Amino acid sequence: MRKLMIKGVKGYQSHISPLFAPSCRYYPTCSTYMINALNQHGTIKGTIMGTARILRCHPFIKGGYDPVPKRFTVRRNPNADEQLAAMRQQMAKRSENE
Repeated sequence: MRKLMIKGVKGYQSHISPLFAPSCRYYPTCSTYMINALNQHGTIKGTIMGTARILRCHPFIKGGYDPVPKRFTVRRNPNADEQLAAMRQQMAKRSENE
């Protein structure tokens, strides 16, 4: 069932999404978030998390970096800011070493 859901989302990404201007307020996009949630949390929890994310994605929200959390939740990833800061530090170290 999980694979079928992922195929549906990938079908949306390749056939429907290109017809519209990009409008997702988050990174990763809501469809990518759904695929990641399905892979990490299974069909039921992943679908709930992905649906909650889509409902959070509207013009009145700040948006920003919001990866799938390790624990099941329908809220925004509470560790997103820390994860983003860690990623930025890693990127800075890599650019210093080059």
